[in-house]
Amino acid sequence: MKKEEILKRLAEVENELKKRRRDGENLASYNSGKKKHKKQIAFHKCKKRNRWVFGGNRSGKTECGAVECIWILRGIHPYRKNIKDAFGWAVSLSAQVQRDVAQAKILKYLPKSWIADITMLSGRKDNPASGVIDQIKIKNVFGGVSTLGFKSCDQGREKFQGSSLNFVWFDEEPPQDIYDECLMRVMDRRGDIFGTMTPLKGKTFVYTEIYLNRRNNPEIWHECMTWEDNPYLPKKEAKLLEGALCSGSLDARKYGKFSDGAGLVYPEFDESVHVVEPFAVPREWQDNISIDPGLNNPLSAHWYCVDWDGNVYVVAEHFASGKDVDYHAQAIKEISAKLGWKTDGRGRVRALIDSAANQRTLASVKSVSELFAEKGVLVDTNVDKDIFSGISRVKSFLKRGNGEGNLYIFSSCVNMIEEFRGYAWANGDAPVKRDDHCMDDVIRGQEVEVSEEVYRAYIQPVRAERRRKQRAFRCKIKGKKGNLVRCQKDCRECPYALSGHNALGNNLSLDRMKDEGVDIEDRHLDVEQNYINEEEKRELYAAISKLTPRQKELVEMIYFDGMTQEEAREQLGIAKSSMTEAMQRIYATLRKILEKN
Repeated sequence: MKKEEILKRLAEVENELKKRRRDGENLASYNSGKKKHKKQIAFHKCKKRNRWVFGGNRSGKTECGAVECIWILRGIHPYRKNIKDAFGWAVSLSAQVQRDVAQAKILKYLPKSWIADITMLSGRKDNPASGVIDQIKIKNVFGGVSTLGFKSCDQGREKFQGSSLNFVWFDEEPPQDIYDECLMRVMDRRGDIFGTMTPLKGKTFVYTEIYLNRRNNPEIWHECMTWEDNPYLPKKEAKLLEGALCSGSLDARKYGKFSDGAGLVYPEFDESVHVVEPFAVPREWQDNISIDPGLNNPLSAHWYCVDWDGNVYVVAEHFASGKDVDYHAQAIKEISAKLGWKTDGRGRVRALIDSAANQRTLASVKSVSELFAEKGVLVDTNVDKDIFSGISRVKSFLKRGNGEGNLYIFSSCVNMIEEFRGYAWANGDAPVKRDDHCMDDVIRGQEVEVSEEVYRAYIQPVRAERRRKQRAFRCKIKGKKGNLVRCQKDCRECPYALSGHNALGNNLSLDRMKDEGVDIEDRHLDVEQNYINEEEKRELYAAISKLTPRQKELVEMIYFDGMTQEEAREQLGIAKSSMTEAMQRIYATLRKILEKN
């Protein structure tokens, strides 16, 4: 063979190799570079037989469905046992949608050299992208030929009968009768069902059967795929898309979440992030028990812990309906004992509960809170009922990377997880009042609990000093008996005070009184209340947070766990004189901090 012929032949071989490399380039580059779509990989790795990706538009869900089909048919799946002569269906809503979406993705990732034959419903097989494909025959690496059939839901259920399949891929949500029929098609071969869809139809059977998994089918798995999960979607484009959509559409089209139309309250909730497996929680993390009361309706109770970084953990759940207070109290105490939860000196647990618990039931002359107290569960009804500030607080814990703590829920808290998935806004400005028992108590879960003992020990002396300063600035007037007494009227409504005068005879304005650390007393407020208001709670806990770890431990043991100073001293193994000195130092430190405020 002449030199020129050899060079020509080599050039032809090189061109063929380049062509083949280009032919399989899309599949070869799928999740193989520096950027990887972690949720696509999680879908492929999952061994469950009924897998679903609920994704927003442009989240990358359809790509992983198409690649999964090709891997199975070719016999090259990297995470599953491969077979030859595989037979599966790709199911779309209509023939036109098939051509434009599922079929287009298959042809994008399927190298032409792997195609053994194509049968067309319409169009030419030498240009399949422009027509509608009936079947594609794919060469299997084990020597056989696999088959991918294309189906459309508008053909009706009857067209889905008879075949025995290794898999069915649903590209978008099918009607329930077709879904049920396809379950029968994969039964003989113990095949797989997998779906990739944007939940635009609201809370259909897929929501209950797959997303909520109400039947607790161990073979069902799902994940939600958002724009942020797709590393190949430019951020600028995502912002443009977000700006063009209404809030109701964002739930489905950005987050891949189900909603009733008005939108989910917590679209930020992501089970792959916020749901964690249970682990042993340090006793120091224990924070609150929160209860949403119910007798005929479910009673929901959850145990909350907070780590040193401010992350909140929901570590246990009690959820039951149609039971009395005795049953619920016993269950709460049993779960608390199992967790080693903190108690007071008499073995009682403390919890937050809705103020409705102060109401008396028809069957009892005592309120629900009183009945709980008799059974060893001391409930505090003095909680903030502002649902919007509560929702805002929970949202801040769900958003990652905002400088605040995150919210994590143990996977054993199944009812709370289910409610997070479907908690939605009504058409007005409030959430739908349905299946929201856990949502009510999660809003209360991070309320700060302050006992009357703590109030009297720390806040009252500071408030007394403030009242003394207030009295000093009050004018002396003639009383009923002719003697001089301090004026009890509101200084803010007094013409003499508003003109710039005060009891000391100085030309001192009200603004300067504030600058001097004197509060203008509001006569409509009761400063002798048994439990302090929200602002005071924040002041107190901000002050306690500045104590040393040992001082914090002493405060918790004495004022939260109900121990006496002697009991705390013996448990910590310190001398009586050291205990007295330590408590005096704690009081002095807290009062100094609070006086500055």
